[in-house]
Formats: sequence, C-alpha cells, structure tokens
Amino acid sequence: MTSHEDRRLLLKLARDAVVAHVGAGVAPAPPPAGVCARRGGAFVTLHRHGDLRGCIGHVEAADPLGHVIVRCAVAACSTDPRFPPVTTAELPHIDIELSLLGPLEPVIEIDEIEVGRHGLVVEMHWRRGLLLPQVATEWQWDRETFLMQTCVKAGLSRDAWRTGATLKRFEAEVFGDR
Repeated sequence: MTSHEDRRLLLKLARDAVVAHVGAGVAPAPPPAGVCARRGGAFVTLHRHGDLRGCIGHVEAADPLGHVIVRCAVAACSTDPRFPPVTTAELPHIDIELSLLGPLEPVIEIDEIEVGRHGLVVEMHWRRGLLLPQVATEWQWDRETFLMQTCVKAGLSRDAWRTGATLKRFEAEVFGDR
C-alpha cells in the first residue's frame, strides 16, 4: 500500500506533467528515490466533469514509477486516440486518477477473476486488450461481461477468451486527486 504522502507526490507529478505538456508549466523531474524509484506499471486516467478524457498506461514493471507516471500523464492528455489533446482551458476541470498495477498472473479458470478486485489482460496473436479493475465496477459488469469487453478492447471476438486467447489478471491500487 502506498502512503498518503507518496500518493500525493505521484498525483502531483502527473498533474505537473499534464500542465507542462499543455504549455502552462515546467516539466517535472521525478525524484530518484523512494516511491518514484520503485519499478512498476501504472495507468493515468483523466476525467473532465466525471467523464473519461484520456487513459494511457504501461503494464510492465520495467521502469521507475516516477518516470512511468510522467510519461503516461503526458500521453493521456495528448495521444489517447479517442480524444483530442487537453487544452489549457480544460486544466482546472481535469481530475487525475492513478492505478498502480500489481504483477500479472495467468488465469486458468475464469472463477479466479474477482470483479472489482482484478483487472484483465487478454492476448491473442498480436492483439492485446486491458481493462482496469474499476472499469467493471463502474459499468456494473459481471465476470463474463468483463471478459467479453476486454476481448472487444483487444479487437478480438467477444468470446476469444473461450477460443484460445491468453488471460491474465492483476490487482491495482487506485487513487485520485479529487
């Protein structure tokens, strides 16, 4: 579990990265120690008035978390293909949510997936889709719907999880600045 101070630091890094990228501040340099030095995967999700405004992440725990947060925050505000780049006028209305990812675990039986606790990764050939744990809860999906929607996110058939796709689950520590 990340401390309250570490959460505040990571959220400040994300916000400073968004503000700097939009052109209203100085790009942050993550501290080289503490939580920022810990290797980890993370997603940065932006909301505006409660609506999704961007979400980009890095799954593998290969880079220091501080760098992952900054890189994903910039990408979420500028390169999420579902949205135009965030503007300076939007900055006061942007809420930031961070999801710090735990390790990926293979799923053998679907009853190993707990909705609201686990996020999912579905892979088949070169296609890959990921949905964070909070997505299933927000949409009130059951396990099968969560699996189907993760397949759709990967660009696969809704039942690809039954026909050879690889399933992995993960937990995430989720927190936001509002």
